[in-house]
Amino acid sequence: MNKAHHQNRTHFISLLSRLSRLVNHEGHAAGLKPAQWDALRYLAQANRFSRNPGALTAYLGATKGTISQTLMSLEKKGLVEKKQDPNDKRSVGLDLTTAGKTLAKEDALRPFENVVAHLPTDDQKAIEEALEKILLAKLRSEGNRPFGICKTCRHFRKAAPTGAPHFCDLLKEPLSEIDCEKICIEQEAA
Repeated sequence: MNKAHHQNRTHFISLLSRLSRLVNHEGHAAGLKPAQWDALRYLAQANRFSRNPGALTAYLGATKGTISQTLMSLEKKGLVEKKQDPNDKRSVGLDLTTAGKTLAKEDALRPFENVVAHLPTDDQKAIEEALEKILLAKLRSEGNRPFGICKTCRHFRKAAPTGAPHFCDLLKEPLSEIDCEKICIEQEAA
């Protein structure tokens, strides 16, 4: 391994770690801990098939116990509600309450979005692509699910005759315009 390449990678990881700490620091806003914000963000971005404790656990790479505690705290704060799946009494769905949806829109990480927005578009795209590659490689190396946006899935059928207006060929479920823009646990890249 070339010493210069090693130093560049070390510096990159150091920058990523420092940025992560800054993001985590901002995660203590509105009386929520970073893990609670992470759960709130995920539930705001996940489609109806992916808003459950198991999917949240997989997405955040956390333990079931941590997610259980996080959800209990969010429920007590009136931000999340659990709903029993009418088709499967053993399954629990998660929804943001009106207060949870409002808070998610006031995300403490908005200042970071503003910083990124001031970067040139090509830089934004290059950074996003690089981070996606790193995340995907890390997830795959540990055998974890990558998740992804519904409409980029190989099972997504645009304007399907049995859709609403779209259709998931894997789950055999109609998809709304809103569903197809959200994160799905079942997503497989097209």
